[in-house]
Amino acid sequence: MAIKYVPFFPEPIEGQALLDNFKRTIKYKGTNEVNGKLRRGMPLYDMEKQETVGTNKDGNMVIRGECVSACAYLKEQNIQVDLVYIDPPFASGADYAKKVYIRRNPKVAEAIEKAELELETNEEFRAFEETMYGDVWDKEKYLNWMYENLMAIKSVMSETASIYVHLDWHIGHYVKILLDEIFGEDYFLNEIVWSYFAFKRKTTKKFPQKHDVIYSYTKSENYIWNTQFKPHSAEYIKRFKTDENGRKYRDDVNPTAGGSRIIYLDEIEGDIVDSVWSDIPPVNPVASEREDYATQKPEALLERIINASSSSNMLVADFFGGSGVTAAVANKLGRRFIHCDIGINSIQTTRDRLVADKAEFEQLEIKDGVSLYRNPVQTMQQIKKLIPGLKNEDSLDSFWEGAISDSKLGTIPVYVPNLMDSTTKLLDEVLMNRILHDAVPDLDSNVKKVIVYYIDITDKTAIEKFINDDDSTTVEIELRDLKEVLDDVAVEDYVDLCCEKVQESLIPEYKISINKFISDRVNQKINAFNQKSFINSSEKKPYNPIVISDEGLELIEFLSVDSTSSDSEWHSDGEIKIDKIGYVVKNGVKTKENWDGSIRSEKKPLRLKIRNICGDETILIL
Repeated sequence: MAIKYVPFFPEPIEGQALLDNFKRTIKYKGTNEVNGKLRRGMPLYDMEKQETVGTNKDGNMVIRGECVSACAYLKEQNIQVDLVYIDPPFASGADYAKKVYIRRNPKVAEAIEKAELELETNEEFRAFEETMYGDVWDKEKYLNWMYENLMAIKSVMSETASIYVHLDWHIGHYVKILLDEIFGEDYFLNEIVWSYFAFKRKTTKKFPQKHDVIYSYTKSENYIWNTQFKPHSAEYIKRFKTDENGRKYRDDVNPTAGGSRIIYLDEIEGDIVDSVWSDIPPVNPVASEREDYATQKPEALLERIINASSSSNMLVADFFGGSGVTAAVANKLGRRFIHCDIGINSIQTTRDRLVADKAEFEQLEIKDGVSLYRNPVQTMQQIKKLIPGLKNEDSLDSFWEGAISDSKLGTIPVYVPNLMDSTTKLLDEVLMNRILHDAVPDLDSNVKKVIVYYIDITDKTAIEKFINDDDSTTVEIELRDLKEVLDDVAVEDYVDLCCEKVQESLIPEYKISINKFISDRVNQKINAFNQKSFINSSEKKPYNPIVISDEGLELIEFLSVDSTSSDSEWHSDGEIKIDKIGYVVKNGVKTKENWDGSIRSEKKPLRLKIRNICGDETILIL
C-alpha cells in the first residue's frame, strides 16, 4: 500500500481535473482514468537503501522502480532535476533480449594453465537469449502511460530544466502531441534527427529506416543553453594554409571594411551543431563502452545533450535508464545523476559500469510490494506458472490473463495486473467499476465467478462493499492479493562454499572458494535452448548443446564480500566480475586473469553475494 499520494503540482486548481489545465489537442481512450490518477497524485512508497558506493556526498542515485513512484520520492524529498533525458519503450511491438554468455569453467582454465597452454580468446562463446522486456503495447494504453510519466517528470524539473525524449517512427508523432500539451508548444525547442550509420538493405516498397527522433522541451523561458560545436569538415580545413609555426590560417578579405585580416583555424570554434545529428554512430560491437545491452545508446549522444543543456554539478536524470549511459556520461562530465529503471539487469549493468568509472552513488529500491523477478515481462511469465490452474483461454477478451477450470463452477476468468503498466497496480473504485460494467458483461452467460488479483488496493472493505452494493451482475467477484504469489517468484540459487584464512603472501587473507553452484532458473533456460537447438538441428547444423559442468561455476558472473555488516544495506568490501571471456574484473578494473573459482578478502567476510549470468543475486551469511 502506498504511504500517501504526492500531488503532481504543488497547488492544483481546486475542484478541477489537472488535465483541464491544458487545451487538449488529442482525445484518446482512458482520458477519465488518467484524470482520476492525476487528481489522486503519484503513489509514494518506502525507499530501501541497498548499497552505498563511496561517500556519495553529491547524492547520486541508482533507483530500481517505476518512473512515477521515483518522481513521488524525489518530490517528497524536495529534489529537483536540471536536465532529463529519457529513452522509453518505443511501442515497437518487439521483445528485447539480452544475450547471456556461459563463462569459462575455471577448473578447465586452471588445468590448461598448468599445462602451460594458451587459452583461446576467440573460442566460440556459448550463449542463449533471455527476454529483458516486451515493447508490445496497446496504443491507447501506451499514451495514457506516457502521459502520466511525463506529468510526473515535469513535476520534479527545476524552472531552468530541459527534457529530451528519445523515440522513433512507431509512436514519436503521438508523444510529440502529448509533449506539446504537457510542456506547452511555446516551450518546444527541437525535433532532433539522430541519423545513425546502418547497413542499407533493400526494403519492400519503402526507403530503409535510418534515424530516431529526440524531442526537446524546456520548463520555462529561462533555461540552460550552451551552444555546441563539432570539428570542421575536411573540405573547410583545405581552405587554410600553414605558417612557419605550423598554425593553419587564411586571409579573410572584407571589402566593406576596406582590407583583410588573418584568421587562424585554432581560433574558430567549429561548425555549430544543428538539429540533424549524422556524426554520431551507434555503439560499435567491439567498443570499450559496449555493455551488451539491447537498447544501449552511444556516450557521444549523451555528451552532446548534457553539455548543451546543463552546467557543472547540475542534476541529470534518466527515468528509463537502460544501460546507464546517461548516469555514466553525467558523472564523467562533472554532473550529479539519477538513474531509474524497473529491470534488475539495467540496475546491475549501471551499477557495475559506475563502479568501474569510480563513481559514488546510492543504490535504492522502491518497496511497492512487487517482488520483481529480473523484469516485469519475466515476472508476468512466472506469475502465470505460479497461479494454480491458470491457462490461456482464447475465448476471453485480452483484459483477462486466462482462466481456471473448476468442476462445479466451470470456467473462472482471472484478471492479473499488468506489471508492464504501472497504472494497473491499484485496485480502486474506478477499476472495479470497469470490471463490473465493461469486462464482466462481455463474458459468456455461463460464467458464475471471476477472480481479480491486485497488488495495491485503496480499501479492501470499501471495495467489497462497492461490489456488494452493485446489482448489475450475479457473477461472484473474488479478490486475491497478488503479492502472496509474487513472494514465491524469486528462489535463491544453491551454493556450496568454504571459507578459510590463508597466507600465501606477506599479508594473510580470507579465501572463499565456490565448490558448487546450482541455479534451477538458469538451467531451465539452458534446457529450453538445448531443446530448441535439437529440434532445429540438421546435417549442416548438427546438434551442439550447452553442457554445464558438475560444479556449475560457469553460471557465475559476479561475487562481492561484505566485511562490514551481516545485515542492513550491502557494503562491497571487495568484488570481482567475470566477463564473458572468463577474465576477472577486480573492483571495476579489467585484468587478463582467469577466474579460479574464489574471491579473497583482507578482512574477515561476513556475507557473500553471488550473481548468476542471468542477473539473479543470492546473499549468504558466512
